[in-house]
Amino acid sequence: MEGVGANAASRLSGHGAVRTRLLWRKRREGSAMANYRISVNGQTHQVDALPDTPLLWVIRDTLKFTGTKFGCGIAQCGACTVHVDGQPARSCQMAISDVGNSKITTIEGASSKEAEAVRAAWIAREVPQCGYCQSGQIMSAVALLTDNKKPTDKDIDDAMSGNLCRCATYVRIRAAIHDAAKSLEG
Repeated sequence: MEGVGANAASRLSGHGAVRTRLLWRKRREGSAMANYRISVNGQTHQVDALPDTPLLWVIRDTLKFTGTKFGCGIAQCGACTVHVDGQPARSCQMAISDVGNSKITTIEGASSKEAEAVRAAWIAREVPQCGYCQSGQIMSAVALLTDNKKPTDKDIDDAMSGNLCRCATYVRIRAAIHDAAKSLEG
């Protein structure tokens, strides 16, 4: 039963992503493209896009970093979370024209000691079930531990409140963040 629900949820998410991409492609027809130079995962990339193209689609479709996921398209679920100058941001609502000289980090480029501690704790606690939201969850957890080495339950709840998990693994997520924080102490 769980597998059926997860499969249906992934199909619905996929359909929404396809529909959103088609809308952006349709808007491109006859519109003026601009060239942008952006820093993603420590490398500079030149991309052509409409000014209002969401960073998410540039990351996924143009640069082929597919770890960042499309979830809701309205910055409510957190699946598209990336770091912009070290702070978590929803890439589905950030226009490529607003990126400027910011340094973007996706799940593929997260390599700090905090990122490694979070990944290890996620594996040890077996946090993911379907896994769809996990890149956004991890990016938010890494940002939290970068700023706060000893988060309380409230700190974790506040930092993670913008990330939804349909599998409801919130207890394991909180425990994994505490484990990661402890591993960073030593």
